[in-house]
Amino acid sequence: MRHSLVLSALLVAVLQAGTAGAGPAPAPPNAQVYFIWPYDGQVISGGKFWVRMGLRNMGVAPKGTNVPHTGHHHVLINTGLPSMTEPIPNDRNHLHFGAGETEARIELPPGTHTLQLLLGDKDHVPHNPPIVSKKITITVR
Repeated sequence: MRHSLVLSALLVAVLQAGTAGAGPAPAPPNAQVYFIWPYDGQVISGGKFWVRMGLRNMGVAPKGTNVPHTGHHHVLINTGLPSMTEPIPNDRNHLHFGAGETEARIELPPGTHTLQLLLGDKDHVPHNPPIVSKKITITVR
């Protein structure tokens, strides 16, 4: 009984830590988000392809999950970074993977495109500091 009370108290403390304070959720300074595939400079045949997303020193969790140092992926296509203090837009240039996906099949028309990853917190707001990948360029044939 005592063991379960201690575990319950720890769980409450973790969940409360995730809601403490306003503004962007904190992130460890060593967190990194990156593309596993495609690579920078990759030439892709056909418009549909898999994007595989990686994350170091944080956890992936679905939107609405209130656990510190977790977030979910957003792929930015042919656009710059959005506001770092507001929810990431949800449109054809800002793809949300709020179910906690780490890979997804996307479709792009032929041409040259830029891709960048941005991690969002439970409310789709970038962390502080923001967890952003290098912008890569791909060509779809």
